[in-house]
Amino acid sequence: MTDDDRQMISVDLVARLGPSVADYPPGSTFGPRNARSYQFVWLLRGSATWLWDDVVLPLVPGKLLLIRPGMHDSFRWDPRIPTRHAYVHFTLTAPAQANWPLVRDLTGRHDPMGALCHYLLWLGAERPPGWQVQACETLRLLVLTFLTGPAPTARTPAALPEAVVAAMRAVREHWSGGVARPIPLRQLASAAQVSPSTLCRTFRRRFGIGPVAAIELLRLTRAEPLLWQSNLSMQAIAAQCGFADAYHFSRRFRAIYGMAPTTFRLTAPETAPPSPVESGGLAALQSLLPGPHDGPLPERRPYSIRPTVS
Repeated sequence: MTDDDRQMISVDLVARLGPSVADYPPGSTFGPRNARSYQFVWLLRGSATWLWDDVVLPLVPGKLLLIRPGMHDSFRWDPRIPTRHAYVHFTLTAPAQANWPLVRDLTGRHDPMGALCHYLLWLGAERPPGWQVQACETLRLLVLTFLTGPAPTARTPAALPEAVVAAMRAVREHWSGGVARPIPLRQLASAAQVSPSTLCRTFRRRFGIGPVAAIELLRLTRAEPLLWQSNLSMQAIAAQCGFADAYHFSRRFRAIYGMAPTTFRLTAPETAPPSPVESGGLAALQSLLPGPHDGPLPERRPYSIRPTVS
């Protein structure tokens, strides 16, 4: 979907068809029917099976299903226990595409779709003034997020070598308290389960510099928002970025940015020197570091390949 397509999408609710919930006794069925509108379906309790042509899709809480107009489909709800089924029917200005996904997970830590679904149900139940407009805007955002794809649940870019990811996991844990302290090379190598020389070669092949130098650039970059958006002293910023004192911090900052941090603080962002993370191609490393409300980086697990349907 292009940017123009996204801008052109508008959403309207289908009257009396959600957002709401329905409770189905064990063994309930529906269909086959020809869908007349778009429909989001997500289960709050129980399970179901959705059937469309040769697609048989199990539904459980934490899954969001998008049904498109013209689909000849049917539902089979849990034969053992009652099922609570949330739904909303709507129309779209943009025509459906064959490659649109059928289902997305609502359980991603950084993914907003679960919260949007929850808010839709609240709007449908409470109906505050102007709720239909709010529901349509919420639905539009939900559709765009659904079609664009979910946010990553774990920051482990496949393009990075395993030794780099493991070393950055140690950095993430070391910095989880908010202070970007330096980490000795041997400690990084031990976390990556490789020798220091192997870790240095791996970093240099990928980034052109060794791990200690790369981490120092990441530490210096963390000073940017503190310089521009706080009244912290140079000593406090130095401590937050893991430097022994303001002198050492200023010396290293000037060497990388070409100006003192006191000058940088007075420089407009659009005219300031480029970030060493961007100019040095270290964005993939920065993405593995803790952000707001993040905990330690999860252990890497084997990928499971799931069949996709469209």
